[in-house]
Amino acid sequence: MPAEHSSPLSRRTQPSGTEVLIPDKLYFRIGEVSELAQTKPYVLRYWETEFPMLKPQKSRSGHRLYRRRDVEMVLEIKRLLYEKGFTIEGARRQLAHPEKESAEQKHLFRSTVNGAELKAIKRELQSILTILSRRC
Repeated sequence: MPAEHSSPLSRRTQPSGTEVLIPDKLYFRIGEVSELAQTKPYVLRYWETEFPMLKPQKSRSGHRLYRRRDVEMVLEIKRLLYEKGFTIEGARRQLAHPEKESAEQKHLFRSTVNGAELKAIKRELQSILTILSRRC
């Protein structure tokens, strides 16, 4: 007879495998988002200027109020910048057109390197390794 009751925390699993617990509430202050994302508040304020899709509301007193989707956006921006190595501009484009950018990147890789070229590169690297091992 276990009764279903909602947890005050909800999980958000990122592709990197790290799990961030986002509390179930309507609004988050910048300090809370900073803790969740493990970044400094000034970084979040900077990201607001660079990513037009990140626009937290402001209270009457001028405090930033992030909604859940804003927190998720912050976590995604952090993942793109710190884990995937995107530049600010690249992360902005990826967030604006995620499916298009991924397809373009895959196409570029496929069109620039083929199997024969990879084998030639491997042979060249092995010969360099042989030369270096003789000298040591």
